[in-house]
This record gives sequence, C-alpha cells and structure tokens, in this order.
Amino acid sequence: MTQPKVDEATLPAGAPVLDGAGLSSAEARRRLTEFGPNAVAAVKESPVRIFFEQFWAPVPWMLEAAVVVQIVLGEDLEAAVISALLVFNAVLSFVQRGRAEAALDLLKSKLALTASVKRDGVWTLRPAAELVPGDVVKLSLGAVVPADVQLTSGSVLLDQSALTGESVPSDASAGDKTFAGALVRRGEAEAVVTATGAKTYFGRTAELVQIAHSESAEQGAVLGVVRNLAILNGAVLAAMAIYARYGGMPLDHVVPLMLTGLLASVPVALPATFTLASALAAQKLVKKGVLPTRLSAVHEAATMDVLCSDKTGTLTQNALQVVDVRPLAGHTREDVLAFAAAASAEGGMDPVDAAIRAAAAASAPRDQPFAIARFTPFDPTTKTAETDVMSAKGRWRVVKGAFAAVAREASGSSEAQAALDDLTSRGHRVLAVAAGSKDQVAIVGLIALSDPPRADSAPLIGALKDLGIRTVTVTGDAPGTAAKIARQVGLAGAVFPAGRLPDRVQPSDYAVFAGVFPEDKYRLVKAFQATGHTVGMCGDGVNDAPALRQAEIGIAVSSATDIAKSAAAIVLTKPGLGGIVEAVDEGRATFQRILTYTLNALVKKIETVLFLAAGLMMTGHAVLTPILMVLLLVASDFLTMSLTTDNTHPSRAPERWRIDRITAAAAAIGAMKLMFLAAVLATGVYKLGLDIGRLRTLAFVVLVFGGQVTVYVVRERGWLWTSAPSVWILLSSAVDIALAATIALSGLLTPALPGAILGAVFAAAFLFAFALDFWKLAVFRVLKIA
Repeated sequence: MTQPKVDEATLPAGAPVLDGAGLSSAEARRRLTEFGPNAVAAVKESPVRIFFEQFWAPVPWMLEAAVVVQIVLGEDLEAAVISALLVFNAVLSFVQRGRAEAALDLLKSKLALTASVKRDGVWTLRPAAELVPGDVVKLSLGAVVPADVQLTSGSVLLDQSALTGESVPSDASAGDKTFAGALVRRGEAEAVVTATGAKTYFGRTAELVQIAHSESAEQGAVLGVVRNLAILNGAVLAAMAIYARYGGMPLDHVVPLMLTGLLASVPVALPATFTLASALAAQKLVKKGVLPTRLSAVHEAATMDVLCSDKTGTLTQNALQVVDVRPLAGHTREDVLAFAAAASAEGGMDPVDAAIRAAAAASAPRDQPFAIARFTPFDPTTKTAETDVMSAKGRWRVVKGAFAAVAREASGSSEAQAALDDLTSRGHRVLAVAAGSKDQVAIVGLIALSDPPRADSAPLIGALKDLGIRTVTVTGDAPGTAAKIARQVGLAGAVFPAGRLPDRVQPSDYAVFAGVFPEDKYRLVKAFQATGHTVGMCGDGVNDAPALRQAEIGIAVSSATDIAKSAAAIVLTKPGLGGIVEAVDEGRATFQRILTYTLNALVKKIETVLFLAAGLMMTGHAVLTPILMVLLLVASDFLTMSLTTDNTHPSRAPERWRIDRITAAAAAIGAMKLMFLAAVLATGVYKLGLDIGRLRTLAFVVLVFGGQVTVYVVRERGWLWTSAPSVWILLSSAVDIALAATIALSGLLTPALPGAILGAVFAAAFLFAFALDFWKLAVFRVLKIA
C-alpha cells in the first residue's frame, strides 16, 4: 500500500522521515542522544514552601498562639522550648511528606508508558521514553498517543479532552496530526513521531500522568479530634478562668494558668503520627509488591467494605485462547483459522487478534497460503474487521467479528446458529468468520475464545469475604460469560438485568454487573457510595479509569494500562491479586495503631485539663507551670509516637472513624484517671503537706506515670496483658520514666521530690493500671469500640 508522504516541516531539523520500515536501532540511539528522552520533567513544589506549610494548620496555630503569649509575658525560655517543639513537629511532617514524594517518584518510574514501535523493520514494544522523532509507531484501541505524531495510514477516533478540553472525540486519518496524551477510542493507525519530550504540545504545559491528592479521612479525623478537644477543654478552661478570677487570683497568674491549659489541650504530634504510621505501612507494602500512590491509600484500604472488580485481566488471566473452532459449509478448521488470521491485525495489542494469529500459527498450514491485498482493522462501531486476500483460487473478501454483526452481511444457516448456542452456553466468547466474493459472503466457521480465571481469584474472594468485604464483578462482557466466571471464582448471587443502573444500589443485591460501559462502572461506584459504602475498584483497562478515580481506593493490577495505573490509589507491582489482601491487612493494622494513639492522646488531653481544674480548687494555684507542661508534651506526645510500631490485631471487619464515640470513650477513661490523679495530689496536699513547688513536681510525675498506664491499657481492646508491646514502646516508656524521675529527683526546672514519694507514685500507678483496664473493657463494650 502506498503511504502518504509525511509533512517533513513538522519534524525537527536533522530528523528525516524514512519509509514504513521505521528507524534502525543505531539511528534511534543517535537521535535519542540528539533529542533527549521522550519525557517531561516533573514540576515540583518548592521544598521551602512545603516546609512552611507545616506551620499553617489548626494544631500549629494553637502552639503559635502559646509562643506569642509567652513572649508577651517575657517568658523567653518557655517560648523557646515551645518553638522548638513546633519546629520539630514541622520537620517530622516535612520528612514524612518527602518519603511520600519518593514513593510517587517510584510509582512514576514503574508506570512508564510503552509504545508499539517499528525498529529494524520489526514491531516491538518499547518504553515511550525511548521514542525519537522519525520513529514509526502503531496507535491501537485503548492506547495513549506516546508523542506528537502525524498519521501515515489507517484511521482512529481520538479523545483529546485532556489536551483541549473538548469532550467530543475527533476522527484522524492519514496526514492528520495528533498530540501526546490523546487516547485512541477506536480504530488503528500507523504514525510517525514528530516531537518528543518537552517539545510536545502536552509537554509544554503539564506532565502526562497527574497523581491527584485529595483530603483523606485521616485529615478529617485530625480535625475532628481538634474540634472535640476545643469544645470539651475550652469549656473547662473557661470555667477555670471564671473560678480563678472570682476566687481572687491575680490576672498575671490567671494568664499562665490559661496558657498551661491551652498547651495541655494541643495534640501536638497527632498529625505527624498519622503521617508516620501511614509512611511505615507504605514502606512495608512496597516490599510486598503493593505500591500506594498516596499515603492516604493505606487508611482507605482499612475502611473498604465493598470491592468492585473488573473481570478480564483482573479475575481472569487476560490471555485469550482459542478453545474451539467449528468449521461450516465444507471448510476445514485450518481454513477458518487462516481466514480469521488474515482479518487480524499484526503488531498491535488486541488480545483477540493475537490469540487467533497464535492459533493459526500453531495449526497445520494451508496448502494455498493467503496474500493480503487489503486490510481494515476492527472497528468497535461495526464490531467487525475486514480483509481481501489472494490465493490460487482468486480473491476472497473476509469478514470477522461478533456473530450478529457478521450475520447481517453474510448468509448463515441453522447449523451456524446451533453452533453459536452451544458455544455461548459454555461461557465462551464467540466470533464468526465469513468469506466469499466482494458482494456476497457466507459464514465459514465460528471461533470460540476463553479467558480462564486466575488461579488466585477464588482464594482472594474467599479471603475478602472473611474480612467482611463484599466482592462484585463489573464487566462489559456478556452476562452468560460473566456469570460463568463469577461461579468459578466463588461469586454467588444474581446477575443485574440489562438496563440503566439505578442511582442507589446495595452490593448485596447482585454479584455480577455485565454488559456495562465505562460510564456504568463509574456510575455503579457512585451508587454504592450513595448507600454509605466505602468502595474499592480493581481494574486494568482504560475503561476502568473513571471508576478507579471515583472509588475511595482504586486498585490497578500489575498488567494494567498506563491510564488505569495513573488513576489508581494502589498499584500491584507483582502478578496476582494477593496484594489486595495485603493492603487491607496492613491498612487495618495501621488503623488500629492510629486509633490507639488517638485514643491515648484524647485521654491525656482531657484528663490533664480536668486535673488542672481539680488542682486549682485544691491549692488555689496552677499545679503545672508552662515549662512543665511543655516537658509533659514531650513525654506524652512525641515519645508515645512509638505506638505507630506496636503489635496489633487487624480487625476482621472494615474500619470506621467514629470520632464522637472515641471521644466519649476517652472522656470516660479520662474521668477514671482523674480520680487517681486527684487522689495522689490530695495526698500531697492534705497528708504530706507539700508546698506548691513540690506539688507541681508531684503533679508532673503522676501525669507522666499515669500516662504510661494509659499507653498500656488502651493499646489492647482486651485485657492489657493480651499481647506484648513492641520494643520501641518499651524503649519509649523507659525514656519517659527516666526523664520524669531525673527531673523530679534532681530538682531541674522544678523543686525536687524525695525518692520514697517517687517510688510510691510509681507503685500506685502500676496497681491502678489493672483497675483502669477493667473500667476500659466496660467502656469499650458499651460504646462498641473494637
């Protein structure tokens, strides 16, 4: 076939267009050196800007307000210490964000686009980054145009909405230009590369794959904690201020008291702990072949309760095989395969054509091979492909495609219909092949193809069911085929009847949604979300991308297309589906660690403010100074970040953030703790007769020791001795206790306490842990916290 001449004016100087044989490997290497890789440098936000953003959030605002008050009061040391804590928290968050960015960079390296390019006269798949001006590439259905190109043969329907904003696809044929990032919606064509990398139309404005960052449920949980603490502790602080003023406390004493209460209410390390826990989990998942594209995906995996799974390439091997051939009208099996192979594209990525050509190659060769005179690739609108072939017997017109589409152009028979019914009843995908003259063709045979289930699909669905996750399959395939595969992998349930999906539907209503279009998958995810479900979507194709983006957790399998991977929250980098269960298990374990830290932080923040109020009523003074409160923040917040490494028992059911219920549990546990703290302080006031200085030291010590009790009690949903804590928790406890003991015994920053009192407080805290554990179990049972 004569190919139209490419407009050489569109090519850079030094990039002459060769014929349809493409470039040689040597010439391609030379041009790659000259023009550079076909990649767009990522535009990264300034690290300085990112760092200073860590100071602009509700938790930093509270600390910043405390620093300002300290400076106004002339308390420079306290202001410096609080500032140091603020900077430390910002640095920690900055470092963890850096780790997240590193994970994204790793993702981009793994999600490099590929292209079908002709080198040395042979079609081969190569990384799109290796393309150079002058390369001959093939544009097939579902592919992303890898560079700016000009078509030389064939025709395609292109979706260029990512480039132009136009939602209506446009047709392109020989001589037309198109740009990197366009999506081939229909047809097949060959094209020559005219520009690569930053010189492409798209490269001048944006990177091809954009990874979206949206507010996660974790961020909502942080805001919920801050909100509830502000309401509860704000009310207590207001009451304290009124009590102190009407009790005759001077204003210059009331301000430090309020400042101490403010510091007691700030969950300083909470945001950093959320990030740290997710980052540690993400690192573990990467080693297991599960690559989160954003840290929030770890949390979202824990909350998923329904998984929508594509069929082809996800539950099945996406390796179509010819399993049966039914020749008709006196033709042989070899005739049918030869005709079908002639109507199948060579060098593309169509799995149907590849399976047919492989079967034809493995079959006995025909005595009279065909010579192809004309070829029209598969058109989704007509559901057929055509070719004209030459043989010793003359010229044949061959039509291959869906049975109904071929039957409209060919004369059939009852034998063909009976064969079709038999093959489709077995769950096979059936294609018809017709051949004849230009004006009249007849069906010469049927070809049955099958895509068998993956070996790990049934175990995966069983494991997800045990975890409380309902799986449904969503596919564009025929209902019969989809239902058969569903039964084979253990999905029991009804098949959704053909028609428009409702706006609201429950996952338990159907096991199979068949014959759906890409927009239907997207609509189904939204319908599940509308009924309160957290939805995961597992897919591999371009048609899955909208649903992958809409779902709370989109999961792309290792063989997924580039667009599917870029739309997903998690990419499985190893073959198989086991990574989904790994992500759920690790996500739920991380959720438990974060929940434990959150509950621990809430208990301490609530009890500390209440303890300040109780101390004010007992002594008429603030029982903690701002500097002691800062030290307490170090002991109770940063050192207990070791809970992110704790040994946990992942829940067997999907997780949910129930901040109000968690706050209620923290308030109940905090009230019990207050009784213990107040009893110790009362002993110091009324029995030991300690002065206010040593009472403040006693208050600091009992809060630190009591904080350790909280850590070990709330880390377990059952009895505190049910499981062993991690080594890091034990080490942080040792540091915490040693820090408090050193300050209390040495008189550093606060009057010293006798060792006997210190030992007695430690022993009392140890014994109190068992009473608090019993109370915790009752609270958790009432509030249904598991």
